[in-house]
Amino acid sequence: MIHVIAVVETVEGARGDFLAEFHKVLPFVRAEEGCIEYGPVIDLETDFAVPARADVVTILEKWEDIRHLKEHLKAPHMMEYRKRVKDLVKGMKVYVMRNA
Repeated sequence: MIHVIAVVETVEGARGDFLAEFHKVLPFVRAEEGCIEYGPVIDLETDFAVPARADVVTILEKWEDIRHLKEHLKAPHMMEYRKRVKDLVKGMKVYVMRNA
């Protein structure tokens, strides 16, 4: 199994618009072959963790294997999604991991 954590920093104040676009593509991704888990999370303000980030969305993913992840990255719905969110995203870091 492949684990992916994608940390997306949105343009200031654009997180809601980014999430709206993300939720449009979500059912298509979850229907992809090899997708085990895929969804966005946002920081929760607590008194014991680092301060919540207002303009960050973290995407948690699980894929059967690297081949399925690579196919996901080339999927037509992902290409269209990237076009729609490009002006909403300030930066992104992607971490791809496997079980230890």
